[in-house]
Amino acid sequence: MDSAKQVGFDLKDRSFIPIVKREAFRLGQRAGLVPKQLAELDIVLTEIATNLLKHAGGGEIILRMIDDAGPSGIEILSIDRGPGMADPGRMVEDGVSTAGTLGHGLGAIKRLSDQFQIYSTPGWGTVLLARILKEPLSKTNAVRFGVYPIILPKPGETHCGDLCSWKANPYFIKVMLADGLGHGILAQHASEKAAEAFQKSVYNTPNQILMDIHHQIKNTRGIVATIGVYDLSAKTWQFCGVGNISTRLHDAISSKTYVPYNGIVGVNVPRQLESQNVSAEPGRHLIMCSDGITSRWDASNHIGAFRCDQSILASVIYKDFARYSDDTSVVIVKV
Repeated sequence: MDSAKQVGFDLKDRSFIPIVKREAFRLGQRAGLVPKQLAELDIVLTEIATNLLKHAGGGEIILRMIDDAGPSGIEILSIDRGPGMADPGRMVEDGVSTAGTLGHGLGAIKRLSDQFQIYSTPGWGTVLLARILKEPLSKTNAVRFGVYPIILPKPGETHCGDLCSWKANPYFIKVMLADGLGHGILAQHASEKAAEAFQKSVYNTPNQILMDIHHQIKNTRGIVATIGVYDLSAKTWQFCGVGNISTRLHDAISSKTYVPYNGIVGVNVPRQLESQNVSAEPGRHLIMCSDGITSRWDASNHIGAFRCDQSILASVIYKDFARYSDDTSVVIVKV
């Protein structure tokens, strides 16, 4: 699967709301939502956008079409720099709204969403997650792993050179974050060719997969990329990267960084690439970021976000550390 179905909006005033709703409707149709679900999606977006404008003075809405390991649907992320909330749980109760806080309508959003969470801190702002799924997630269709991306083009661009691709079988989970050099359509072309090569590669070690991709994208401008492979039997991760993709195994109190090789995949890479092998630890997530996120990003100030859905955690990193001067990626993998 590839992450190429995500779109972000900078909501500054009410005139943007119909644009966001049209895009959500289009994605919802592609995800297979029925008319009743599309109507509920419209209501949820209206409430989210109204809250953003009324209580936070605006913010970002990010839409993602979900069609990977679980039920298809639409994910909505709302990110603001407003006053935040000391007690988000109470604000979700119907009829509760406090001046200067995000409150009105949260009960309706929760009721109409199949999955709903809020992370908020006074003085920092709020991240809200709502998902409307074609089929509600149940114990029978629960998934063994999840990939949670925020991948957006440079502001003003319609093409995105960042791309996340993943695949799984009974033995391995494989994930790649690629960043085509520069930005625009040629960067997107390079990362799409890399994703195609990644999906076709038969190797099970990151260094071999990267070298395979290197040989197959030499007619592009090249990419930087990191590949992680999780061995489901041995419960170990292997990593190999070329270029400036930040790769960490991170929990609420500590993180371990894995250093990539210098070079450009498709242009010049070291003759010998070796994978780094590490045992997986309970509670640690794989987090990969492109250089659209500052290199000194640090999620340890938001311990509470590690208890939330991984899309909330990705939003927290994006909110605090996005440069907004390049294509931007934050990808979290939870096994």
